[in-house]
Amino acid sequence: MADVSPEPIATFCGECDCGCPQLFLDPGAPEDKRVRITDDFGQQVQMSAEQFADLVAQAKAGALDRLTVAAV
Repeated sequence: MADVSPEPIATFCGECDCGCPQLFLDPGAPEDKRVRITDDFGQQVQMSAEQFADLVAQAKAGALDRLTVAAV
């Protein structure tokens, strides 16, 4: 079976050439590793679509809001 390239979904920042964090969907990966988030240092986190859906639901519910407060 041919390798399937992960589909880029979103780039976070994108205003520089630093290798911004990105979100990918890889339909060819095992089910528990189909969603991939990479950072600007070459590290990555892989999770299932269900785990990612839970992360999104928690973010929408405000669980991550304290992390987005702009630095003064």
